[in-house]
Amino acid sequence: MDSVVPTLPPPSNLSSYIVSFLNDNLHTRETLTLAPNLLSQLQSNCSDLDQSIIDLNRSLGATLVAYASFSDQIHGLLSDINGQLIDLGSFTRSHGYVEPDGESGEGKGRTEKILGEELPALAKEVARVETVRLYAETALKLDSLIGDIEDAVSSTMTKNLKKYYATQDSEDTRLRAIKTLKLTEDILTSVTKRQPQWGRLVSAVDHRVDRALAILRPQAIADHRALLASLGWPPSLSSLTSAAPNKAKILNPLFTMQGDLKHQYCENFFALCSLQELQRRRKSRQLEGYSREVAIYQPLWVIEELVNPMFLASQRHLSNWVEKPEFIFALVYKMTRDYVDSMDELLQPLVDEAMLSGYSCREEWISANVSSLSTYLAKEIFPKYDAQVDEENDMDTQSQARTSWLHLIDLMISFDKQIKSLLEHSGVSFSFQEDESMQKISSFSVFSDRPDWLDLWAKIELGEILNKLKNDCEDEKNWTIKVQGANLSSNPDDYNAPPITSAFIRHLSAIINRCRSLPKKSLRSRFLRSAGAPILIKFLDCLLFRCQEAEGLTALTNDEALIKVATSINAARKLESVLREWCEDLFFLELGSIHRDQAEENESGKGLIEDLENGIFDVETEKLEALRMEWVEKLYVVILRGFDALCRDYMKNKRQWQEKSEEGWTVSKSLVGALDYLQGKMSVLEVNLNRKDFIGVWRSLASGIDRMIFNGILLSSVKFYDGGVERFGSDLEVLFGVFRSWCMRPEGFFPKLSEGFKVLKMSEKQLKNDFVGSEKWLEDNRIRHLSVVEVDRIMKNRVFGS
Repeated sequence: MDSVVPTLPPPSNLSSYIVSFLNDNLHTRETLTLAPNLLSQLQSNCSDLDQSIIDLNRSLGATLVAYASFSDQIHGLLSDINGQLIDLGSFTRSHGYVEPDGESGEGKGRTEKILGEELPALAKEVARVETVRLYAETALKLDSLIGDIEDAVSSTMTKNLKKYYATQDSEDTRLRAIKTLKLTEDILTSVTKRQPQWGRLVSAVDHRVDRALAILRPQAIADHRALLASLGWPPSLSSLTSAAPNKAKILNPLFTMQGDLKHQYCENFFALCSLQELQRRRKSRQLEGYSREVAIYQPLWVIEELVNPMFLASQRHLSNWVEKPEFIFALVYKMTRDYVDSMDELLQPLVDEAMLSGYSCREEWISANVSSLSTYLAKEIFPKYDAQVDEENDMDTQSQARTSWLHLIDLMISFDKQIKSLLEHSGVSFSFQEDESMQKISSFSVFSDRPDWLDLWAKIELGEILNKLKNDCEDEKNWTIKVQGANLSSNPDDYNAPPITSAFIRHLSAIINRCRSLPKKSLRSRFLRSAGAPILIKFLDCLLFRCQEAEGLTALTNDEALIKVATSINAARKLESVLREWCEDLFFLELGSIHRDQAEENESGKGLIEDLENGIFDVETEKLEALRMEWVEKLYVVILRGFDALCRDYMKNKRQWQEKSEEGWTVSKSLVGALDYLQGKMSVLEVNLNRKDFIGVWRSLASGIDRMIFNGILLSSVKFYDGGVERFGSDLEVLFGVFRSWCMRPEGFFPKLSEGFKVLKMSEKQLKNDFVGSEKWLEDNRIRHLSVVEVDRIMKNRVFGS
C-alpha cells in the first residue's frame, strides 16, 4: 500500500508568524538539511506545552474541589451563626421581663450581659467570617481569571507554533486574554479602594499579570510588525519626491490594504491599543497618590511601530547630509506631512474604539517623527558640530564652525514652526501643554539632556552679537542725538536716546525670540541668563566708560561733557524702560520665577535670596537705574557748584541789604553772572536730556539753590533794611523766572526762600507780637518749612526804619 505523502498548504493560508519563522530557520539550501532536527525540536516543544496544559487543568480541578469544600465549611459556619441568633432572640423575649416598680428582674442582668458583651463579640465574629468569605471568593475568582489569562497566552504561543492557518484564531485568543485582563484589573481596582489591607493579594496578582503581559505584548508587537511588513510598510522613500498629484493615496500602504489583510491589521491594531489602555489603567492604580499624569503617559505604541521603521530606512540618506542639514529637516517634514492625513482618517477611529482616551493619532504621528529627529540630531549631528567648534583651528575655520552651528539652529527654528503650523491647521484640539509635553513637538528637546550644548549655543550667539555691537559702539555717530527744536523728541517713550540703544535692544530682542523656541522654561531662563544678560552688562560698561571719560577730561564743566553724559543717561533710561515693560509680560515673569527657584537651590544664605526679584533681567535693570540716578545727581551737583562759585561775592556782600537796587537794574549785578550760567547749563540739558530726568535735575537744582541762598544769606548775620528787603525780593523774582519755563509756580520749589522772604516782608507790628515765633504763629501764617529757631534768626536780622 502506497504511503500518502503530505502536501504543504498554499502560502496564503500560512500565518505571518509561520512565514517569519520559516524564513528565519530555513532561509538557505544548507539549512534544509537541519529540518529533521528542527522538526524534532518543535515536536518536543509541543509535547512540553501539551503537558503544561494537562498540569494546568489538573491544578484547576484541584482548586475547584478545594473551593467546594471551603464553601461547604463557610455554609456550615453561617448556619450555626444563624441558629445562635435565633436562640438569642427567643432567650431575650422569654427573659426580658421588668418589674412594674422599675427594679430589674433576674432576666435584666442576663439581657445586659448579652447586649453589652456577647452580642458585640458575636457581631465582630460575623464580620470577620464575612470578610474571610469575601477574601476567599475574591482570591478564587482572581485565581480563575489569571488561570484563564495564562491559558490564553500559552494557547496563543502554541497555535503560532503548530498551526499554519492560526492567524485569526490567535488574534481571537489574544483579544479574549485582553478582555480577561481588563476584568482582572476592574477587580483589583475595586479591591484597592475598598480593601486596602489586602495588599499582598493585589501584589501577587500583579506579579502574575506582569508575567503574562511580558509575553503577550512582545508577541502582539511582533505580529503587528509582520503585518506591516506584509503591507509594504515602510514605503519607499524615493516615492516621497514624486510629483504625482494624488501621491498620498497612491503611495500610502495604509490606504491600499484590502480584504482579510485589512481586517487582520485592524484587529491587531485594536489589540495593541487595548493592551496600552490596560497598561495605563494599571499604572494609574499603582501610582495612586503620586504625580500620575506625567508618569503614566507613553507614546502611542502603534504609531511608534509606524514611525520607527520609516526613520530607520531614512537614515541611509540622512547620514550623507551631515554637512547639509537642511535636507534632513526637509525629508523629515515631508515624511510627517505626507502621511499625517491617514492617521486621522484610518487609525483614529480604532484608537477611539479601544477607549484609549487622550490620544490623537495626528499629534502622536507628528510627535513621534519629531522625537526621532531629535534623537538623530543628538547622536549624529550635534556631536560633530560640537567637536568642530572645540577644535583648535585657525580663525576662519572657527568662524565657519560657529556659522554652521547657527545655521543648524535656524533650521531647527524653521522646522518647529512648520510642525506647529501642521498641528494648528489640522482642525483638532491642540492637547500639548507647556514644558513636558512641548518637548514632544520641538526639535530643541535635544538640549534637555545636554545643557552643555545649550551653553555652547548661548556662547556662540553672544560672541556674534558682541562682535557686531563692538563696531557700533566705536562709531561716534551712533551716540549722537538728532535734536530738532529746543525740546525733546515728540515721542516721550524715545527718551531722546541715541541710535546705539536701538541696536542693543534689537539684538537683545533677537536673543529673546530665539529662546522662545526652547520647550522648557528652565532652558529658556538658562539661555537668556547666558546670552542676554551679558549684552546688558556690555551696554552698562559702555555707558559707564563714556560718563567717566567725560568726567575725567573736563570734570563736566563744559557743554560737550554735559551732552555726553546726558546722552548716556538717555540711553540708560530708554533701555531701563524697555526692560521694565518686558518684565511685566507673563513670559518674563515665568522665567524670572524659574531663575529665582534656581538661585534658591544654589544659594545657601537666605539673606541673598530675599533680595532677588521675580524678573529675569531685574538685576541688570536695577544696575541701569543706579547708573542713571548716579549721573543725574552728578549733573545737578556740578551745575550747583558752578552756580555757588559765581555767586559767592553776592552772598558775601552784606552791605547791599541795607540799600535799594542800583538804579536801572532789576537784579543785583553780582548775581547776573550766576543766573546766566544757570540759564545756559539748563538750556543745554533741556535740549539733550530726556524729559523725566531733566525734571529731576531742575527740581534737585532748585532745592539745592534754595538751601544754599537761605543758609548763606537769611541765616547769616546780615541786617535787612527796607531797601534790602525790596532788593532781595527783586533778586528772587529773577531767580524764579529762570525756572518758570518748566513750572507755573517756581516759588513752590524754593520753600525756604519763599517763606523766609515772607517773614522779611512782615511789618514791625506783626513781628513784635507776643506770639511771634511760636508753633501756633507759624501755623497761622502758613509757614511750614521753617523752624521756630530759623524764624527767630530772620526776625533778629530785620531792621526797621531809615
